Amino acid sequence: MTIEQLIWLVPLLPFLGFVINGLGRNSLSKGLVGIIGSGVILASFIISIVIFFSLQGDTQKSHEVFLFDWISAGTLHIPLSFLVDPLSSIMLLIITGIGFLIHLYSTSYMHDDEGLGKFFSYLNLFVFFMLLLVLGSNYIVMFIGWEGVGLCSYLLIGFWYTNTAYASAAKKAFVMNRIGDLGFLLGVFLMFNFFGSVEFSKIFPQAANMLPGNNTLVLITILLFIGACGKSAQLPLFTWLPDAMAGPTPVSALIHAATMVTAGIYMIARSSVLFDLAPLTQHIIAIVGIATALVAAIIALTQTDIKKVLAYSTVSQLGYMFLGLGVGAYTGSFFHVLTHAFFKALLFLGAGSVIHAMHHEQDMRHMGGLRKKLPITFLTMMIGTIAIAGLPPFSGFFSKDEILANAYQYSPILWGVGVLTAFLTSFYMFRMMFLTFSGKYRGTHHAESHVHESPKAMTVPLIILAILAAIGGAINIPHVFGGNEWLAHWLSPVVAQHELDLSHSTEFTLMAVSVLVAIIALFYAYTRYVKGARVPVADEAPRSVLAKLSYNKFYLDEIYDFIITKPLDAFSRFFYRIIDTKFIDGIVNGLGWSTNEASKGVRLLQSGNVGFYIFMMVFGIIALLAYTFYYI
Repeated sequence: MTIEQLIWLVPLLPFLGFVINGLGRNSLSKGLVGIIGSGVILASFIISIVIFFSLQGDTQKSHEVFLFDWISAGTLHIPLSFLVDPLSSIMLLIITGIGFLIHLYSTSYMHDDEGLGKFFSYLNLFVFFMLLLVLGSNYIVMFIGWEGVGLCSYLLIGFWYTNTAYASAAKKAFVMNRIGDLGFLLGVFLMFNFFGSVEFSKIFPQAANMLPGNNTLVLITILLFIGACGKSAQLPLFTWLPDAMAGPTPVSALIHAATMVTAGIYMIARSSVLFDLAPLTQHIIAIVGIATALVAAIIALTQTDIKKVLAYSTVSQLGYMFLGLGVGAYTGSFFHVLTHAFFKALLFLGAGSVIHAMHHEQDMRHMGGLRKKLPITFLTMMIGTIAIAGLPPFSGFFSKDEILANAYQYSPILWGVGVLTAFLTSFYMFRMMFLTFSGKYRGTHHAESHVHESPKAMTVPLIILAILAAIGGAINIPHVFGGNEWLAHWLSPVVAQHELDLSHSTEFTLMAVSVLVAIIALFYAYTRYVKGARVPVADEAPRSVLAKLSYNKFYLDEIYDFIITKPLDAFSRFFYRIIDTKFIDGIVNGLGWSTNEASKGVRLLQSGNVGFYIFMMVFGIIALLAYTFYYI
């Protein structure tokens, strides 16, 4: 079968899973729900593999598959069509491959939950919308997928909606994403006004003939970047993602590590032709990215909730990816998307395995000494930690250093901040590992007696992801190590490429510095939390100013509450008390009162006296005759 015949099945199968599990959530057995929910994703993954290899052997690297005309109004023509090319084919493998492992993991992790059918239907719907996002051949189809994953994020974060805090976290994620989505939508409107189309195939060739720095292009790309900031959790719109840890752990792995939060990076990489012509926007992206990476890394240093550490780590790594986009390393940024999907999904699922063993305890202060009790979880999470710390030869080393090398070429200052962030990343990740798995167990004796390794449905995905996290960097080994940079060549027909103009000695020096700082951070964490047995004490106030800022997350939520939420609440109260109650209600109630009072006067005319009625009739006839005579 051809790509055109297969591609529509990739999103259709998860949608069918959503429909079947959604309608049968109260009648299907839990085992059948898991088989259907995971099976449709596995089938989509197999088809995606077939499409990927078909594309490799195809001289035509891009296929636009038309399904039907969707919107046609005046000069606006929007077909529902899919674009299969090197970029989208890789994303299909990430979404369906990682997605299947997370679905498989969820069959065990969520087995005791009464809403299992609903949970799997939401997961399937999320995968459907994510596939729609990456397959769309125009910005409107992409936007439908974009909004769809936002909806599913809301549903999954607030899955346990009876908990008020969890429901509030879901609402927060939904509202903050809408802010970014407005920017995306305005950018699409401006693109249609400027280019006369929303199709990639019509916009990009026109843009390629334009001069860099065009004001309209700069405005379009800034608006698109605002959309990416919301979806991919960048300053100032990142505070929703840590709160999103309220959702079940598989949700954190699927949505907030491997797929949805990378949608902004995908969108900018897809639109690299536009962003390459807007150097001002690129500069803004680089600064926002590195600032986000640093701020999130500092916050992660003092967190005690294992999932919150990983959440801020995700924000920080996304900042790295935006740094890569800003300095023109589109392939390096996408490479980090790929490796991050491996090791961060692994770390979140590993954290879920720990939480499962600890009977839903997430505070690392109550853990410790779990290495022997959870050997598979420990080993796989350690591989993920080494990968995210950027130590060779694991996957994170290659993708992170490609971004840092391009950042050094663009600005040594950005590179320096990136290296500092790498140091912090290594420290807080090994801090998490040592607090969780080393030393003595700090929980209750009763809980300790029940700690055991997770079942195979949970550990097998961990092992597969650990292997990918270890060897995943092989797909884009740089020339300096004798590699051929396969990923860069594969994406070259779609994503703008920029040569790295550094000598091999400079590259080796930059790599050595980043590896050295990661190793120093590792030993510092080991000395502090293993040898020194330092454990954060509950309710202990941080001593230094920086530690206090880190622990309190730079008071960003409080700042937003003060400058946005409270003024809006006060504004709303003013409108309710003055505009709504006194003015609008006053007009409506006044009309009712005046009608009632007028009726009281007019009803006196209905006296029941026949003589009065005859008098009024004669008066009316005379009045009509006088009017006719005078005016006509």
